[in-house]
Amino acid sequence: MAGQSLEAFVDAFLGHQALDRGLSSNTLDAYGRDLQRFLAFLESEGIRRWSAVAATHVSGFAAFLERQGLGARSRARAGVAVRRLLAYGVEEGVIESDLSLATVRMRLPRTLPKVLHPDETRALIEAAEPDSLLGLRDRAMLEVLYGAGLRVTELVGLSLSAVDLRGGCLRVLGKGQKERVVPLGEAAMEALQAYLEGAREELLGNRPDRKFSVFLTRRGTAMTRQNFFTRLRGLARRAGVPTERVSPHVLRHAFATDLLEGGADLRAIQSMLGHADLSTTQIYTHVDRARLQETVDARHPRGKRRRSKS
Repeated sequence: MAGQSLEAFVDAFLGHQALDRGLSSNTLDAYGRDLQRFLAFLESEGIRRWSAVAATHVSGFAAFLERQGLGARSRARAGVAVRRLLAYGVEEGVIESDLSLATVRMRLPRTLPKVLHPDETRALIEAAEPDSLLGLRDRAMLEVLYGAGLRVTELVGLSLSAVDLRGGCLRVLGKGQKERVVPLGEAAMEALQAYLEGAREELLGNRPDRKFSVFLTRRGTAMTRQNFFTRLRGLARRAGVPTERVSPHVLRHAFATDLLEGGADLRAIQSMLGHADLSTTQIYTHVDRARLQETVDARHPRGKRRRSKS
C-alpha cells in the first residue's frame, strides 16, 4: 500500500469516510475538491508518491491556497480535509509520520456565532400565520428548530417514526449517522401536534406517502433545506428582523445560548446539540458573556451607550 499513487489513496480515503464515518455527500464533495487542490499542489512541487511528502509541503499548501485567493474559511476547510487524510495515511501505514500537525496554521480562528435575542426569535415564530396550512407548517418547523436545537438537515430529514408526542421527544439522526434523543418543550409540542393533526395530511393530499417525512412542501414532497431557507427569510422580513442575521443555524445557536442563560448545564446542551466534543459547545459560554457585556453597555449608567448619549 505504501507505493499507492496519490490519486488512488485519496479515492480510498473518501470511500472510508463515506462508509465508516457516514459523512454526507455534500461533505465528501467538499473534501474531494479540497484534496484535488492538495494533489495539484504536490504535483507542482514534483511530488508523485506519499513517501516523498514532507511537513514543509503540507504547511506550504496553506500559502498556496492563500496565493490562489481562497478566503480564510475555505483554507480552514481544506486544512481539515488534509489533516484527516494524513491521519488516515498514518493509520494505514502509507505515511510514516503524522504530518497532520503541519496543518495547524491552516485552522480558522474560532469566532462567536450569530445569535438572535429572545424577542427577535419570538417575532420570527409569530410571523408564521397559524390560520393557513403553510403557516402551521412553518410555525411547527421554527418551534422545533428553536426548541430542540436541530441542524437544518436534521429538521427537514425528520420522519414520522422519529416523533414521540406522548414522550415529548424526537429521535434525531445527526452527523456520522449518530442518533440522539432530544426533548421538546411545550410550545414546540403544541405547534408540531397542530401541524400533524391536519395540515400535513392536506399538504400530502392523495399522493402516496413513500418517505413519511414530517415536514412537506405545498406539493406534498419532503421539505428541502433550500425551500425552508427561503421561507425563513420571508418570515424574517415579515417579523422586521434583518434577513442577513437569520438562518436555520442561527436558530440552533439561539437555542443553545438561551438555554445557557437560563442556567442549563453545558454537558446537557452538548448532548442535545449532538456535539462530539465539549469544546465545540463551550463557544456558547463566550456568547453568553458577550450578551452580558451588551446589557451592561446598553443599560448601566456608565455603559458605553449611556455615556455616549450624555
